[in-house]
Amino acid sequence: MAWDLFLWIISFVISLALVASVFYQVICLTDLEADHMNPFETSTCINRLVLPEFLLQGSLCLLFLLTWHWFFFLVSLPVTCYHAMLYNKRRHLVDVTEVFRGIDFEKKLRFTKLGFYISLFILVVFRLTLSVVYSLTEDDDLLHLF
Repeated sequence: MAWDLFLWIISFVISLALVASVFYQVICLTDLEADHMNPFETSTCINRLVLPEFLLQGSLCLLFLLTWHWFFFLVSLPVTCYHAMLYNKRRHLVDVTEVFRGIDFEKKLRFTKLGFYISLFILVVFRLTLSVVYSLTEDDDLLHLF
């Protein structure tokens, strides 16, 4: 059971990092829209986080696959496939010259991903809590045996 708890702690940290990353990207796009940032700063800030986000999402999906958590794997698979498609088509980075033209689409995309990552985060926190409770109750049962 200790490995299961370790898995959910790692999943918790990765999910929290994904939520924070996408939330920061939404803030950058909102600041660009409100004219607090210029397009170069916005695209630099967002593009710096895109590949780590893709890698974290892919590693989380792979982690769920390798640990036989099928529900979580199937939930995170569509976003991982979407990220792979964007990367293969070379459309994963925000272009400095086109950022104003596509700001509405980029914000909708980031808000959708933020909603997905928050939902995944809530599910992971629930499973982490269950894993902690199971670990504590197992230790109590072993304690009563001796």
